[in-house]
Formats: sequence, C-alpha cells, structure tokens
Amino acid sequence: MARQDALLRLHKNLIARRTELRKRLGLDLAELGHTKHSSASGDVADAAFDASGEEIASTLAELEAKELAQIERALRRLKAGTYGKCEVCSLTIPVTRLNALPFSTFCVKCQREMESEGGWNGANGHTDWGRIADGSPMEDREVNISDLERSA
Repeated sequence: MARQDALLRLHKNLIARRTELRKRLGLDLAELGHTKHSSASGDVADAAFDASGEEIASTLAELEAKELAQIERALRRLKAGTYGKCEVCSLTIPVTRLNALPFSTFCVKCQREMESEGGWNGANGHTDWGRIADGSPMEDREVNISDLERSA
C-alpha cells in the first residue's frame, strides 16, 4: 500500500508540474512573440543583447516543452497501469528513483547500461525497437517505422 500512496503523490506532483509548465510555456511563447514584434530601437549592441535574450528564452522554452512531453507520457503510463515499470526489463522502478525523476521509464540498471554502451545492441531481446510511439500528447497511437518508410 505504501507504493500506491507514493504513486498517488507522484501523480499529483506530475499534474501540478504539468500545469505549471503549460502556464510558463504559454507565457514564454507570448513573450517571444512580443519581443519579436517590438520596435527595433537602439544600436547594434542593444540588438545583439535582445537577440541573445530571445535565444536563451527560446532554449528554455524548448527544454520546458521536452519536460512537459515527458510528464504527459508518464501520466499516460499511469493511466495505462505501466507507470513505474522499466520499459526494457519490466522490473519495478524503485519509488526513490521515481521521486527523483518522476518521468523515468528505465530502472537504474537499464539506464546505466544504455548510457555506458551508448544504447543497446539488441542483445536483450525484450524491446521491439522497430515500433515507436509518436509522442503526441493528444493521441496514443502506435506508429510502425516501416509504415513511415513507405510514405516517404
């Protein structure tokens, strides 16, 4: 029951973080749009400073968007009942790891293996890397890579 309570807390934290990121991304995008349309006044140094600020804001928005996608994926996994299970070995991911990285999809052992070898060489045989999820937060449809190759 303690794991269920921890997963419930993680779910609430993921929802709160998703809400915060959606709000921040909306504000970031509005700011970027506003700064692009503001009148250009000042010298070249001011323009360079404005451009670097826009680049930093854009990079932060991109990182937040990636985190948001990972959170939405974790919420879909929670709904499907697969949250907290390693995508490679199917072992239970410890709650301590999920507390540290709530959208983690790999156990520590598989994550280390992936990082140390630069990915898996297909020897584990548990994952069909020929199929991918499209990553769209609105749709959970599975896409087959061979279907993509035919349409290109």
